[in-house]
Amino acid sequence: MAAPAGASAPSQGLWSFAALTAVYFGFIGYFNPYLPLWLKELGFGSLAIGLLTAVQSLTRVMAPYSWGWLSDHTGRRALLMRWAASLGLASSLGLLLMPQWVSPTVGIVGVVLFLMFFNTSAMMPMAEAALAQRVTNPQGLDVARYGRVRVWGSVGFIVTVLVFGFVFERFGLSWFAVGTVALLGALVAVCWRLPSGTDGEHMGEPAPPLAPVLARPAVRWFFVSVFFMILAHVGLYAFFSLYLDELGYSKRVVGVLWAVSVAVEIVWFLVQGRWLVRWPLTWWMVGVCAVAALRFGATAAFGASLAVLVLAQVSHALTFATHHTVCIAFINRHFADRLRGRGQALYSVLGYGLPGVVGGVAGGALGEAWGFASVFWAAAAMAMLAALAAWRVAQIER
Repeated sequence: MAAPAGASAPSQGLWSFAALTAVYFGFIGYFNPYLPLWLKELGFGSLAIGLLTAVQSLTRVMAPYSWGWLSDHTGRRALLMRWAASLGLASSLGLLLMPQWVSPTVGIVGVVLFLMFFNTSAMMPMAEAALAQRVTNPQGLDVARYGRVRVWGSVGFIVTVLVFGFVFERFGLSWFAVGTVALLGALVAVCWRLPSGTDGEHMGEPAPPLAPVLARPAVRWFFVSVFFMILAHVGLYAFFSLYLDELGYSKRVVGVLWAVSVAVEIVWFLVQGRWLVRWPLTWWMVGVCAVAALRFGATAAFGASLAVLVLAQVSHALTFATHHTVCIAFINRHFADRLRGRGQALYSVLGYGLPGVVGGVAGGALGEAWGFASVFWAAAAMAMLAALAAWRVAQIER
């Protein structure tokens, strides 16, 4: 694959991680924006859609730490990622049966999604731990090298969200399940290309305990901030497409708006190395949480204005890309060596797991009762709580 304009190629040995990131987030770019629309086409209401989109987050409560514990104690990260991808692919075959052969119900669809995401949700924490091991220097995470690999996830996301926005606009969503299986098949293939050196470090030694790290006040406040920041973004991930549909935007516009957010994300990942070093990472964390509050408030108040929505999506470079890199650097500093797998897993559980469950269910209820604009007002409030917790982290670490 060709590098984006202005990108420096990942160094030797990191291409497999770039490929894995591209395919994995290509799958996310396909699944997250269009799953709610597919569920709507199957006849589910807003509350049921909220429950089913929360299944992915529910698996992130349980799966990542289980797999992360295994990766820290066995060191077989590459093998575990291959197993996780393969089991996710096998589970996704159940989607092909609906609705022609199996009548879709909340229970049936929920079980298939649970089995599929229980395996795939555990992959990126293990991959992030292995990647962080390779791009860490004595000063900490090399954010420039990390960005040049992570940018491929954004490339994969934008390709699928754009391409399938046009495909589904023209042909409908009847091929959604087939596309899911095909992308997970590609994910299995790239996992088999991971080098054996992906395995963890110091594997002859016992893995250290996690409790002393969790006892640090900065770490505890960090996870509080992450919880509220990702909870704010659940409104975007689970309900943005439905909100746009409610406002009368076409599926093509839905795809373009998702693509705008990822396009600016790509640019940021490529240039973040020269910007993130200018101020302490904890201050970046405070700032991007505050920007998120403004973003979601504007989305709620001015959803009928396409220009405002575009500007709000542009801020994704800060509210997601910057926030994610800062979080990875923070975890890499506090959860080093054979704590990496569990540290990344906790980030997934407390960031993307619990908030996703709470946000999916609560957002579905809010959307059904007062419309989807109310979901984004709630998201703005959650982002402000995240900013306050991040401020506490900055004070402790100053």
